[in-house]
Amino acid sequence: MTPTDLTDAELTELERRLDELPPPLEPFDPGMLDGFLCGVLLQPVPVPEPRWLAHVHDVDGRPAPAGMALEPLHALVRRRHAGLDAAISARRWFDPWVWELDAEASPSEAVLAWAAGFATALSLFPALLRQHEAAIVEPLALVYRHLPEEELEDADALLAEIDSLEPPADLADAVEGLVRATLLIADVSRPRRASPRKPRRH
Repeated sequence: MTPTDLTDAELTELERRLDELPPPLEPFDPGMLDGFLCGVLLQPVPVPEPRWLAHVHDVDGRPAPAGMALEPLHALVRRRHAGLDAAISARRWFDPWVWELDAEASPSEAVLAWAAGFATALSLFPALLRQHEAAIVEPLALVYRHLPEEELEDADALLAEIDSLEPPADLADAVEGLVRATLLIADVSRPRRASPRKPRRH
């Protein structure tokens, strides 16, 4: 665990603070929030914090009522954002926030919230798709295969790629696909800079 990782108690607190936000605000749930943060972090140009943070307490970015104390919630979200950023930068495994549902639920149903949050980020911040869509179809399909097909209209290349994939064997397989997709997309939108070579001594 890194210093930015949230403990189980802090994740429970985050979920509680999201649940307590009053209507008409429509906040993310933790799974959607996690996918959303990954979609934000994969943008080719960093999204300014005020722009993405505004959607945490309301998907549409509506302001919270005056006087509402959002800083404790935002502090937890910033830590998760920092932890994901570090993992993506290092191309390191991270644990997406997904939860096993009842025995009858499919792997795709279990990761649907995460995939929906990811797709929401790419819709709100379209630079990634605008600049790199053709280059990321394969990893994108690993995420978007969990979304209802009607949400993928006019995305022929993506649908064709999804049709070529085997359904995830279990939840672990679906989760691995989310992480793999995130890191593969990062290779395109956030390429790692080669370390400068040290001069040879003669």
